Amino acid sequence: MTRPLRILFVTSELSPLVSTGGLAEVAAALPRALQRHGHEVRIALPFYRQIPGKYRNSHPRFCGAALGAREEFGALHQGMLPGSDIPLYLVEHEAYFGRDAMYGVGAYEYEDNAERFCFFCLALLNGLATEGWKPDVVHCNDWHAAPLIIYLKTRYHQDPFWKDTACLFTIHNLAYQGRFAAAHFGSTGFDRSLFSFNYLEYEGDMNMMKGGIVFADKITTVSPRYAREIQTVEYGAGLHGVLALRQADLSGILNGVDYAVWHPSTDARIAARYDRTDLSGKAVCKRALQNLFGLPPRDVPLFGIVSRLYPEKGMDLVVDTLPSLMRHEMQLVVLGTGHPDIEARIRAAAQAHPDRVGAFLGFDAGRAHAVYAGSDFFLMPSRFEPCGLGQLYAMTYGTIPLVRRTGGLADTVLPYRPHGNSGMSATGFSFVPQTAQALTRCICSALELYQDAPRMRRVRDNAMARDYSWDRSSAAYVALYKSILNREAADG
Repeated sequence: MTRPLRILFVTSELSPLVSTGGLAEVAAALPRALQRHGHEVRIALPFYRQIPGKYRNSHPRFCGAALGAREEFGALHQGMLPGSDIPLYLVEHEAYFGRDAMYGVGAYEYEDNAERFCFFCLALLNGLATEGWKPDVVHCNDWHAAPLIIYLKTRYHQDPFWKDTACLFTIHNLAYQGRFAAAHFGSTGFDRSLFSFNYLEYEGDMNMMKGGIVFADKITTVSPRYAREIQTVEYGAGLHGVLALRQADLSGILNGVDYAVWHPSTDARIAARYDRTDLSGKAVCKRALQNLFGLPPRDVPLFGIVSRLYPEKGMDLVVDTLPSLMRHEMQLVVLGTGHPDIEARIRAAAQAHPDRVGAFLGFDAGRAHAVYAGSDFFLMPSRFEPCGLGQLYAMTYGTIPLVRRTGGLADTVLPYRPHGNSGMSATGFSFVPQTAQALTRCICSALELYQDAPRMRRVRDNAMARDYSWDRSSAAYVALYKSILNREAADG
């Protein structure tokens, strides 16, 4: 297929409208890159209460969804992705999406999430069919959009409007699978035959992620290494078997960096702009970051963290290393929220060492940009990381990442070895195993590098020279879309 593609990007969140993590940023950046390459892209998501009311149309297109024994009705609104001319579809249903949170309150997800996102997917399909815009490809992201693929490949398999549509399913984090008790199956509108081991059933429950994996034409995840890891018992979260069965259709494509938002030469949120050829602005950003977090402006290695403060992100290791690290000449700034115990230990460290540790236990976008720009090193010791964006942002800003060698972190950070390549190609540090001792050794290596100015400059320059633009990643997605369409045409 040589003509531009029509692509429907289906997501449960979208920056800057509604966001809980990296998916929202991907959902905004990848469609922009696809459009730059000449393709027609539209984005669909639920019309949550958190989305501004200006997106509500005065005359929306009404759409319904038959969920089991009853039919629910909603409205399909249209708008534009902020800062672009990419069309948005927003599926409104007050009872489902007019709530205080997107997925649930605190650690408790809404009990009817299966029904909510099945309605979103089915109402979207029905609304688009009546409008008449027919995509060549639907690109569905994570379990919340998996029902759309299941409907297309079962209920709408022979539908004249939808039958030739290609389906790509991207797994951003396999840990979140959309697993529900069997009692919820009746509220989905799926054929009863789908509740079986070959399709959606998993250990007696219904598993939406499994359904997406089984029915998609092709499956991607967000780094090549993570695509391999999730086929193993250690990282497969119980779905390693079904993923291994789809191995031929599973690939990993790295996420990219939206350089319109994240680049030190144009970033309006940082204290001074800079680039590879002139790093004087980075020194200004370091002083500004120290001031922002209440630290004295000392010429010592400054480590930064922007993260959810949970063990899965390795933050338990960070707090375990703090007592020994405080014996070194260094500073640490922490931005994030998470586990109460980890927050308490970070707060205690900041109180005990006010000249060494600064913490903001919340999230603020401006502070995040300041951390990436002003730090010398960036800590990201995740237990697992499908791709990771933090290390990509850090390298873009010349902040050297220290990561655990897993998933996308291993794919993107070339580790420095002081007695090996001497920094000729290295872009950061990595460590294994997942222990406080290994992290401490890694940090000590970074402290040594800081004292070697020529090598420090070389590693920093290597990091800033890397190209993680969405243009590269989007080209890989387009090739995958076309391979599905060409295969279907050949089978046709």
